[in-house]
Amino acid sequence: MANTAKFRTLYIDMDSFYASVEQQLRPELRGRPVGITAVDNDAGAIVAASYDAKALGIGVGTRIHEARKLCPGIALVGARHKVYVRMNQRIATAIDRIAEVERIRSVDEFQIRLSAVDFDLDRAVAKAQEIKSLIKSEAGQFIGASVGLGPNHLLAKIAGKLEKPDGLSWLSPDNMPERLAEMPLDKLPGIAKGIHRKLSAAGIHTIPDLYRLDPRHARMIWRSVEGERFVRALKGEDIPLVPTRRNGYGNSKVLAPENRGLPNAYFVSRWLVEKAAARLRRDGYLARYFSIQVSCRPKGWWADGISTFPSQDTMHFLELHRVLWRRFYDRTGCRNYMSVGVQLGRIQRLEERVPDLFLPLPQAARTEREKLGKVVDNINRRFGADTVSFGHSKPHYGFFEKG
Repeated sequence: MANTAKFRTLYIDMDSFYASVEQQLRPELRGRPVGITAVDNDAGAIVAASYDAKALGIGVGTRIHEARKLCPGIALVGARHKVYVRMNQRIATAIDRIAEVERIRSVDEFQIRLSAVDFDLDRAVAKAQEIKSLIKSEAGQFIGASVGLGPNHLLAKIAGKLEKPDGLSWLSPDNMPERLAEMPLDKLPGIAKGIHRKLSAAGIHTIPDLYRLDPRHARMIWRSVEGERFVRALKGEDIPLVPTRRNGYGNSKVLAPENRGLPNAYFVSRWLVEKAAARLRRDGYLARYFSIQVSCRPKGWWADGISTFPSQDTMHFLELHRVLWRRFYDRTGCRNYMSVGVQLGRIQRLEERVPDLFLPLPQAARTEREKLGKVVDNINRRFGADTVSFGHSKPHYGFFEKG
């Protein structure tokens, strides 16, 4: 049967990206099972694995001590997220020379918008093969990708995961839903546990069941227009992604053993406030709510917050931080901390700030302390993170800061 669909989207899903980048950059890792770790001790877990490690049962979430039992010769490598981001940018730059990179969906996934001349399946496949070859030539022979083609981003994304590694698949109304008949419903992107339960309660148990569902009925099951959008996309309609709106700025850390006591946990939490406030200023927002979250033994989980006038002043948030920590310690007396987190919420754009009785400022203006924060941000961007800080804090670099 001739294919009648228009293939508008090409989706690239890199193959074991973190591990393959390490193997490309470090020849001594080639030909060995590789596990990428976030924490350098046996209490940690694997965050990514090469395909030969996956073949031995080692995957995301496998504890490091278990990985060593399954494969005594596994190479365990600390994650270097910034290295992977740089490789991501290198690949995106190369692809953009021959196709439109519509979105970088994550550090290892790219969404490409095909031009009208490539809507035909044969031409779309040829473009996919060209891009796969380009990735090898630009990024290295040990870095591979699987590609999916579809009339929209959802079907292209699903197709990109059907045959891995080094796969090339397509989905359209011409082979749907039969092509996915054996795939479990909850393997579809966007079908989380809550939605899966709602679908099961409505008698929707398979992908063909979902495919045949009236989109208006899907809206009722989801209790959101997103249900209708999802089913229409599954049927092959060209449904664009809806831009997401940020709700706040936050940071959290699972604490390393040396930082689980007082005062180190407090100083790490203080450092997180500085990082969140800098990002808030960078993007031109104010926050009207500040909260902290603390996990400790044996007290469990505790969270509290304070409403405030709209601000992007680090020192103001550090004052609120001190108040909440004092409140927390007075109530619990906890001394063994497992994780800490901070959140700047109820955000609004700086240009939406209006003068009020307690903060007499011109429209959209910064306070003097907020201006000082911008100066500190500029210094840290130029000379390196944490060159200047607002008093004593304790940096706690994790997965996303390494590399």
